[in-house]
Amino acid sequence: MPERLRLISHKLCPFVQRAVIVAKEKEIPFERVDVDLANKPDWFLKLSPTGKVPVLEVTETDGSTHVLFESSVIAEYLDEISGEPLLPRQPISKARQRAWVEFASATIADIGKLYTAPTEDAYADAARALRDRLLQLEQQVEGPWFAGSRFGLVDAAFAPAFRYLEVFDWRIGREVVERPAKVRAWSDALTKRDSVRTAVRDDYPEQLIDFVIAKNSHLGRLLERHALELA
Repeated sequence: MPERLRLISHKLCPFVQRAVIVAKEKEIPFERVDVDLANKPDWFLKLSPTGKVPVLEVTETDGSTHVLFESSVIAEYLDEISGEPLLPRQPISKARQRAWVEFASATIADIGKLYTAPTEDAYADAARALRDRLLQLEQQVEGPWFAGSRFGLVDAAFAPAFRYLEVFDWRIGREVVERPAKVRAWSDALTKRDSVRTAVRDDYPEQLIDFVIAKNSHLGRLLERHALELA
């Protein structure tokens, strides 16, 4: 185990959440440092090759320091340094789950299109694309977790995507995109898991809603209208 792990983060970043979930699942201690991505500090730009989060600064017991970036790489590193692995050992099963981690990244990108769509028509197109992606996912989920009885890296990768939808559904009072049965049961189970629940701050829902409203998108206007109705 390294001497020190410092996770450079942003409070809303779904990809940071992946790393946090894995660290919590594996009971790996780490320090979390949030940065403002709209005003990136110089020390962060020197540390991050891409200018994005997450970044994991690893200090070994001999004092050497290494910088890891890209959420899937960080998640796999954390998985490998402690306890029973979340990824399968069999090469084909491991490769398959890595592929679905990438599918999770594409799903998050589709959710980004949903909450930035400027018009109702663009929003409807984004919702259809996301619905199609969830229907593909429905054919793969074994339950209660993605690959059956063991929580894995695919679960950690999808949990932040479902968190987006849970917040939007909660504020609007209905599903913004219908989730098919197995995906719904899986996402509900993820919502209740300790590592997922505690991967964000308590004020995450309100912070996310404010973030989307500021986009002046169709979904942002829906969220703002419902916020006014609740006031």
